Amino acid sequence: MPARKTDRRSSSRRLEYIIIECVTPELDGGRYPVKRITGDTVIVGADLIKEGHDQLAARVLFRPPGDSEWSQSPMHFDYDRDRWYGAFTVDRIGRWSFTIEAWTDRFATWRAELRKKVDAGQEVQLELVEGAQLARAASRGTRSSAARASLLMTAKMLEDRRNTTIEKRIQRALDDDLLALMEEHARPNDLTRYRRELAITVDRERARFAAWYEMFPRSQIAPAVAKAAQRHGTFTDAAARLPRLADLGFDVVYLPPIHPIGETFRKGKNNSLTAEPGDVGSPWAIGNAHGGHTAIDPALGTIGDFDRFVATARDLGLEVALDYALQCSPDHPWVKEHPEWFHVRPDGSIKHAENPPKKYQDIVPINFWCDDRAALWNACRDVLRYWIEHGVKIFRVDNPHTKTFAFWEWVIHEVQREHPDVVFFAEAFTRPKRMKSLAKLGFTMSYTYFTWKNQWWELRDYLTELTQTAMVEYFRGNLFANTPDILNEYLVNGGRPAFRARLLLAGTLLPLYGIYSGFELCENVPVHPGSEEYLDSEKYQIRPRDYDAPENINADIRRLNEIRREVPALHWYDNLSFHTSENPTILFYRKAARAPLVQFPGSSPEPVPAEAAATLGLRPAAHGADVLVMVNTDPHHVQETMVHVPIHEMGLDDEQRYVVHDLLTGARYSWRGVRNYVRLDPAQQPGHLFVVER
Repeated sequence: MPARKTDRRSSSRRLEYIIIECVTPELDGGRYPVKRITGDTVIVGADLIKEGHDQLAARVLFRPPGDSEWSQSPMHFDYDRDRWYGAFTVDRIGRWSFTIEAWTDRFATWRAELRKKVDAGQEVQLELVEGAQLARAASRGTRSSAARASLLMTAKMLEDRRNTTIEKRIQRALDDDLLALMEEHARPNDLTRYRRELAITVDRERARFAAWYEMFPRSQIAPAVAKAAQRHGTFTDAAARLPRLADLGFDVVYLPPIHPIGETFRKGKNNSLTAEPGDVGSPWAIGNAHGGHTAIDPALGTIGDFDRFVATARDLGLEVALDYALQCSPDHPWVKEHPEWFHVRPDGSIKHAENPPKKYQDIVPINFWCDDRAALWNACRDVLRYWIEHGVKIFRVDNPHTKTFAFWEWVIHEVQREHPDVVFFAEAFTRPKRMKSLAKLGFTMSYTYFTWKNQWWELRDYLTELTQTAMVEYFRGNLFANTPDILNEYLVNGGRPAFRARLLLAGTLLPLYGIYSGFELCENVPVHPGSEEYLDSEKYQIRPRDYDAPENINADIRRLNEIRREVPALHWYDNLSFHTSENPTILFYRKAARAPLVQFPGSSPEPVPAEAAATLGLRPAAHGADVLVMVNTDPHHVQETMVHVPIHEMGLDDEQRYVVHDLLTGARYSWRGVRNYVRLDPAQQPGHLFVVER
């Protein structure tokens, strides 16, 4: 039945004739919204419980952002699971609402009993009179004159023992046309609505699928120019780099803070506490005499230069993401204008950031629970509004787990209420429950522990948690392979093969991934053995690069991003499954050709039965081909294995031959059955990215 409008009247809250429970999707009892992307079909499940043998009916009520009236879609019963399912499609960005209504379907109950008695050859005169009463009651509740006339005529016919044969009366009683008429116009007397209205945050496609590239604009000058002129890169220099990023296939270019950098306690090269003349400092020490969070470092250019940078990116199909770092240098205008917004020590000084024994004297944290909280929060919100006006719709948020969670929930809602297409990316490397909470309260996506998951079993367990548990309803992981803060020992020790393997993993395990400048050059020298800090870190100095230097992996990046755009299975988040590799050093996983229709009550997936999906009109049609990925997680040695291909899940027979086409190399192999051979030499090829050809 197509969705149609219904009014907003609900049944009494005092009496719940029908128990409605175990509703999905529902996050923390409705405290937080689940997440979807425009175009997704939302499948709603529920248990409906009532005494006796009466038949029930139910519908999903859903309301798009900006609508005041509910629309509705019917729910259907799956007998084997004793569970009800309904569905609707979210076709616009913003905050949606939905709930469930259920009632006793008295006409369907009467009709089923009548059919049984007729089939048994029993007397049904009184049953037909009861049906007439139901039809007449429905006629009184309809606003349609045509429907009213039809129902009254039916009631009269069902009661007419003198002029109408019993056969014709029974035929009319069991007519599908009458059933449809009653379904539309009969008003239940025990309508029960679920006690909560549940929310869904619907984002644009970029929130689920994108390749990110992080770069410092101040370093975007050629090495020869930098050496000769000893100058700072500008937005004009950075704009000249954008065609390279577009050619490599990236979707988002992310810039660390572009604001004026503090002079007080400015950091020197390699995080030195003493800056030398000409040292540029850390961009995260925001603010000086030139301004704060709505100002641009004069060395980078002007706001007009920034606007031209954003426009150039847009013309190339790139979107600009900006760092949103809510901390200040001691020179930030807020420190002088609003000292009450910071943590004041007993001696009257403002407390700087520290993580003992480390001290960050160039940064002072904000006190989000200060007495002037409302003004502070509004000022922080207005920073976002300013950059949105200049074309920025994606914000990478620095260390959100060190700021007040109530603030994030408020500011994200405030901004997305006005600009629902804005994306918030949480840079939160913290304890799992904190990361989950940030995702629940509104962050669109999040960094993950991927950089530290390098063994096959770590990757399998962690990615299974991200994609096959309740986390999939609210947590979108972005698999950055490196960051300015994280140079993992796997890359340090594994060299170029490790970089190629990690690239393949990041770009195929999830639809969101990213790299930081220098990854394509396999930069892997730490400041000292055992450190994750880069030598000559770009966080503290300008790092010009020759991006075509020998041993680069530009070709790998370009081809992977081409494949990601071409293959639909790599656009989905919850279609990942791991499969047996007899040598587990070669990780083997599948990205299915269709997004599964699943619900997530508690922490375990609940597949929607095929029968219910078909009733809802949700045919599990394939979108492209299945993808099979094998990656050698050992960057030093050749590894061989037999992989167990899930042919039955892919609709293949045991003896059926199929071709696996490696999109990375173009090679094709003819396989048959479950067990098939794979050999991977990390010096030559880190993995296979197969599509399955029938």
